Amino acid sequence: MVSHLRALLTRVPAPVLIVGAALSAYSGAAFAVMIFSVVEPGVIAWFRIFIAGIILCMWRRPWRAGLQWRDLLESALFGLSLLAMNVAFYESIDYLPMGAAVSMGFIGPVFVAVVRGRGLAPRVAAVLAMAGVVAVGGLGLDLSDPRTAAGIRWAALTAAAWAIYILLGQRVASKRSGLTNLAVGCALSGLITSPFVLPQALPAFAQPRIFGIIVIIAVLSTVVPCSFEALAMHRVSAADFSLIASLSPASSLVVGIIILGQLPTMWQLVGLLLISFAVAIASRQGTKDHTVLADEVQELVQVTL
Repeated sequence: MVSHLRALLTRVPAPVLIVGAALSAYSGAAFAVMIFSVVEPGVIAWFRIFIAGIILCMWRRPWRAGLQWRDLLESALFGLSLLAMNVAFYESIDYLPMGAAVSMGFIGPVFVAVVRGRGLAPRVAAVLAMAGVVAVGGLGLDLSDPRTAAGIRWAALTAAAWAIYILLGQRVASKRSGLTNLAVGCALSGLITSPFVLPQALPAFAQPRIFGIIVIIAVLSTVVPCSFEALAMHRVSAADFSLIASLSPASSLVVGIIILGQLPTMWQLVGLLLISFAVAIASRQGTKDHTVLADEVQELVQVTL
């Protein structure tokens, strides 16, 4: 049975991993929205990254990987970009519907696709994805509302941090285990920023129910999705990763409808159609040999089965 499950996981396409990561991440984000009135959004984002780092370090035991100071520095920068992206995202969904915030955040990945993609097709796909982002997140919002303006600023910061996260993740994943890098990055980024966050985070420790929800958020929003993304990064280019991940707005809309009751508008549905075309075009450009298996998948199966 173990061998059959191992063989099955070796054939899981990278797009499936990325979409699964999105569904898990936005489910965690939806739970976070429910406790924003109790804990600050940025504090929840810090908690989820730091707790995820601790969980992943306990599992991966990165101290046995022989990491050098340069490796730790690269992982720390990767973790800080991930932390910045999530703080900005959580702040944005405090002001905007989740689908709109996620879609505008995709300006960052689309930018990566344009810069790193080769040939005409990735650029056509990027234009379609950008049009989808504008339709989903940019139309129908009241820009005169101060809360909307604040949400858009946070979404722009999300986009910038997201682009950096993808580029750093690709660079590090080409050198060593992506999951080990993720574990070290999350733990170090949480530790580095803890002096600035702990004063606001301490009240959450006194509320077991709230802290339990935060742990669930950390698993759903960081441990599961970022592990999936770390596996997928070995099997696609940075440009293809960005475009395949454009399915995430659809995932966020589905989660928003089911958990938060945020019904999509007509423009959001139009945008999702455009993004789907972009992903279809990008998928035909893949040149990776899918018989090559990332070491992380083998390790994941061996540890968990």
